[in-house]
Parts: sequence; C-alpha cells; structure tokens
Amino acid sequence: MRIGELAERAGTTTRALRYYEQLGLLPARRAGNGYRAYDEGDLRLLREIRMLQDFGFGLEETRPFVECLRAGHPEGDSCPASLEVYRRKLGELDECIARLQEVRAQVAGQFDRAVRARDELAADREPPLCELVKE
Repeated sequence: MRIGELAERAGTTTRALRYYEQLGLLPARRAGNGYRAYDEGDLRLLREIRMLQDFGFGLEETRPFVECLRAGHPEGDSCPASLEVYRRKLGELDECIARLQEVRAQVAGQFDRAVRARDELAADREPPLCELVKE
C-alpha cells in the first residue's frame, strides 16, 4: 500500500509517517516506481506506536515495542526492553500521582481555611459584596 492509504488506515498523516521513517520507527521501502511501499506489518507497527502515544509514551519510548514486533514477536510488549519501558513509565506515573495528591491536599487545606475565614467574617458582620458566588 502507498503512504496515503497507510496514513488513512492508521488514523494519522503522511507527514507523521515520514517523520517516523526519519526516526527509524517505520521502514523506508520504495516500490519500483519510487513510491513508498508498506504492508500490513507496517500498519501493525503504526497501531502499536499510536496506542502507546495515546497512553502518553514518547516516540523514543515506543522504539523497543516496534523492535520487538519487527523481531517477530506476536506482541510488541513481550520483550525485556519493552517491559523495562513499562516499568519506567509506571514509576513516572506513580510519581506524578503522588505529586497530584500532595497538591490536592494543599488546595483542600486552603479551601477549608478560606471557608472557615468566610464563616468567621459572616458571624461578625453583614456578608460582604463578594457573596455573589455560592458554593
């Protein structure tokens, strides 16, 4: 198949495919007429790359999965290098979740403090004009 058909079937652009070729993620084969030529295996590589990108993996992080498929494995994540990328990504996600939990706790604390301050003000005098916004 030609580049336009591959791009359409993979849900991407021809520009992206050329970029993947430059990075060595997609083979750069040419037919006798000079056009780029792809097969179902290339579509499978692209689907693997796109799925991983949807999960937040960078293009370089997809390389072990692509190489695993190229080596003939039925799944791109059955090779040790792919498993290591998963392990590293899970660590990054765990760190991100921990940071978000810390920020959430800080924001919740600020919110609770602000509600208490507002309630104390309301008990002492008439509500201020900013009371237009309700919880």
